[in-house]
Amino acid sequence: MNVLFLVQAEQRAILDRLYDGIAQACDSCDIRWLSSDEQANLQRYFREHVDVSRYDRILFFLRFKKEMRQWRFIRTLPNLVILEHDAYQNYIPCKYTGKFSAHYRRMPWVRIISSGAQVSQRLCDEGFDACFVPKGYDQALLSYQGRERDIELAFVGSTKSVAYSGRKALLDELGQVENLLVTKTKSGEEYCDTLNRIRFFVSADVGMGEYMIKNFEAMACGCVLLAYDHGEQENAALGFVDMHNLVLYRNVAELREKLHMLRQDPSRTAAIAEAGRQLAEQYYGFAAIGHQIVEAMRPPLRRASQPSWLQLQLRKVGVYY
Repeated sequence: MNVLFLVQAEQRAILDRLYDGIAQACDSCDIRWLSSDEQANLQRYFREHVDVSRYDRILFFLRFKKEMRQWRFIRTLPNLVILEHDAYQNYIPCKYTGKFSAHYRRMPWVRIISSGAQVSQRLCDEGFDACFVPKGYDQALLSYQGRERDIELAFVGSTKSVAYSGRKALLDELGQVENLLVTKTKSGEEYCDTLNRIRFFVSADVGMGEYMIKNFEAMACGCVLLAYDHGEQENAALGFVDMHNLVLYRNVAELREKLHMLRQDPSRTAAIAEAGRQLAEQYYGFAAIGHQIVEAMRPPLRRASQPSWLQLQLRKVGVYY
């Protein structure tokens, strides 16, 4: 399978290993890093730089804000698959509520690869060709170091977003009753070193409906993951088992109860951390996730609607509607 893979040139997360994993699972993968300006004018980019007939699949992993404004052109692209890590925002109160559905409704033949099991199911229930491939972690940047864990309870990451309002509220509540460190680090070595110092990592993806990348990163670095519980469907899809390879909670009281139990039982704490690390290393490195994404692209796509005679004539002069 020959794939054209369009990604954001400027992205906060370091996802190069994910891109490598996708490329390695393809017969041929032409990865293009698009600038903000190029993402904002895909019609021009394709006209000047792309021969779509060369590819079996065109894979988008672009900024949704820019993508959704260009649906008239995007819906004309053949063999299109959209990889989306933020579609959970379709179902939570934020500026993108319902906008993913509205965008996909204009091109219902496009395959959507979503990082949430429940989000994927909801998109399918709306009639879209959606499938689930989870987030993961960069196995080249993040790994278990076996060092002393001198930070007992911590969260590392951002809370400054409307989508993270539930996260911030829970961390604030927990911080009032526990010695919780909330911090940020540089990506890469500093982040890895910090995770390897934390015994209990508090994941507070409240209201998101799926597990963010940080969950897999913390597990891979040997933390005991204390994760906000997104329900049976999501947990079963990921192999998450409460008090076996992570600790699930629904509120601060439950988190503190389980944390107290584990503080009294160091051997069980170590066993949960080890089981979580093995799960992450076996299934959620970006090399493995990249392979899953390619397998999700392989099945035949839905047939696109055929343009009218007028639409075909207008496209010849660069007009799309």
